[in-house]
Amino acid sequence: MSFLSPIDSRVTQSQQAAKFPIMALLSKAAKAPQRRQSRHSSLNLCLQSLFNASLSSAALLTASLFCLSANASAQALDNELQPKSESEVMTLKPVVYQTFTRLYGNKNPTNKPWGTIADNGVGKFNDIDDVALNSIKDLGVTHVWYTGVPHHALIGDYSEIGVSADDPDVVKGRAGSPYAVKDYYNVNPDLAVNPANRLAEFEALIARTHQHGLKVIIDIVPNHVARHYQSVSKPQGVRDFGEDDTSLEYAKNNNFYYVVDNSVKGTKGQAHAFEVPSLPAELKPLGGETHPLSDGKFDEFPAKWTGNGSRLAKPDANDWYETVKINYGVRPDGTYDFPRLPAKFATFTEAQHYAFWQRHLAEIPSSWIKFNQIAQYWLEKGVDGFRYDMAEMVPVEFWSYLNSQIKHTNPDAFILAEVYNPKLYRDYIQLGKMDYLYDKVDLYDTLKAVMAGKTSTANIAADQAKVHDIESHMLHFLENHDEQRIGNAAFLASLQTNKPTNSSLETQAVNPNYALPAMVVSATIGTSPTLVYFGQEVGEAAIDNPGFGHASRTSIFDYVGVPAHQRWMNNGKFDGGQSTTQETSLRAYYQKLLTLSTGQTAPALLGQYYSLDAANRSKNDATESNSTQNMSTQKSTANETGYDDSTFAFARFEVISPTSKQTQKLIVVSNFSQTESKALQLKLPKELIRQWQLKGGVYPLKDLLEDHQTSQLQLEQGEGKIALTLAPLSSAILSLTVVADERKSGSASKQLNEQAAK
Repeated sequence: MSFLSPIDSRVTQSQQAAKFPIMALLSKAAKAPQRRQSRHSSLNLCLQSLFNASLSSAALLTASLFCLSANASAQALDNELQPKSESEVMTLKPVVYQTFTRLYGNKNPTNKPWGTIADNGVGKFNDIDDVALNSIKDLGVTHVWYTGVPHHALIGDYSEIGVSADDPDVVKGRAGSPYAVKDYYNVNPDLAVNPANRLAEFEALIARTHQHGLKVIIDIVPNHVARHYQSVSKPQGVRDFGEDDTSLEYAKNNNFYYVVDNSVKGTKGQAHAFEVPSLPAELKPLGGETHPLSDGKFDEFPAKWTGNGSRLAKPDANDWYETVKINYGVRPDGTYDFPRLPAKFATFTEAQHYAFWQRHLAEIPSSWIKFNQIAQYWLEKGVDGFRYDMAEMVPVEFWSYLNSQIKHTNPDAFILAEVYNPKLYRDYIQLGKMDYLYDKVDLYDTLKAVMAGKTSTANIAADQAKVHDIESHMLHFLENHDEQRIGNAAFLASLQTNKPTNSSLETQAVNPNYALPAMVVSATIGTSPTLVYFGQEVGEAAIDNPGFGHASRTSIFDYVGVPAHQRWMNNGKFDGGQSTTQETSLRAYYQKLLTLSTGQTAPALLGQYYSLDAANRSKNDATESNSTQNMSTQKSTANETGYDDSTFAFARFEVISPTSKQTQKLIVVSNFSQTESKALQLKLPKELIRQWQLKGGVYPLKDLLEDHQTSQLQLEQGEGKIALTLAPLSSAILSLTVVADERKSGSASKQLNEQAAK
């Protein structure tokens, strides 16, 4: 999300992270399309008939008969369809490239604090041209997440195209937060060369992206909208959020909650007007600049609950005061005003979820319908998937409804959600039908602590074990728009509180190569997607203070340039013509790693995971590593394998089957130490060797990542050993390819050795 104000912009809103998987691009052929289509048609006719105000009584009778027929068919389908099979087909593992659309194509390097578009420039849809898309594709990317596309509140004059002005008192920054959406049926006019033609320009970008074999993801922000939501582009028959009764704090089909004191349930009470929050001097609208609407007032009566759930008529400066919370049928006391989803649906398909909600359409709140209309609108435009902001603040039943509707329209839609509570992961995946969740609280936080020398690499294995049953749903990342940049000195200094011990660190850049081992682990440990934030691959440090935004994060509130990315962009050539040697070298590493991670040339990365951590750690090491000791004050001690709290290893492999003629096995090993080389005698336990069906002998290994030349796997008494020296911050992805005859003969022939070593 990022309603973080630089007051607290250094605070990550009690973020606790979610993780992701890549059961990517599943085969949907078994979903009986003809049966689904006939059900879809009858239900559509039912809905069209029932909700068409001009129907005759005869037509209403016909509609009722259709509804009964559709209901019976749906119930039969519930009984007929079986829970999801474990054999869903996986193709490439997704690599998601998050580009902040407003900033990506901006070539202006001025970066004046609180600068206007005229001062600092802004990127356009048209800047993401074929050359730019080639550059993105070359990184190994499969999906592009265009952040900040829906029209959100901002400070600019677009009255000529019928867009009302936004009040600076309820807008964060000058460019505005992309998570304060003002009109879900159009796009940010800042992003268009011709604002009147903005939707067509985005549609052209969708088409260009598809032409490059890339999928398109945009944001949907379900929990809140801009305080001044006003769609000028909504389709005929669609009503804006909030066009209902405002006299009650809560009503099921109101889209908002209102600050109204209702002493007696269902009766009118005292309403309170909204008051602008009291802001510190550094957060004054537009940096204190004079503006006709910036008068410390905003006309809203009655006041609405604020986006983060504040029920105050005058929100706090740290509240998401530029937004208002959506009502999903959750009463103010926390009880639900909609049908509950039976627990057994955790094992049911999207089609069964869809059928369930078709039987309950008359019982669901208005806001559910509105967001489905929004999602369907963008699917029709060619969008391939959505990233949901703060999904855990919305009830899981809504997600079951919305996601099953989306999958009914596009079974391959990519659905990613921001969820930070690990206790909710399985509910939002299994009941809410999310494809992917952020793996923030466990893996991201652990990798960050390992990089800082604050915890042992043993905790990486522990984190992966926590999600072994849902690992393919836990998206991995080291950067996104909410997090500090790796290349900023404050990144590691802010471990627990997200506040650096010394604020001057935020304006200091560091060599981002220290994060490469973490990136290797993040991208290869599971079958889940990998997310890269634009500029990460060239080490962007975000050391400028642009206005409302704060150094250490690339601002999402201001008109700014992104220097390292601009150097790679090289005035639209996207060839690194202005990049430093370090930046081009870093990008080349990312390109090689991300391309491997998709599994296209390393199919073992789509297979099984086996931790090598415990086998290479002594009992004492394991006990100490899982303790709460501060590793920064105690140097870790390697055992006889040379493996310690700054090394980490695991295996990935394709499953052997009777028809397998050749299978790939990978050993991934990383050295997180910034100063020490590690001479490793890595052990592969007997259990793993048995699974791999290897016989005694010596097997050559090829490093797919950093070209280490001297590695081989030696089998002795059923156990494997690999001797390998890793320089500081070095990793290896060691590949062993085994053919069926070799497993049967029990020897690694000279010919096979030579082939594998090529």
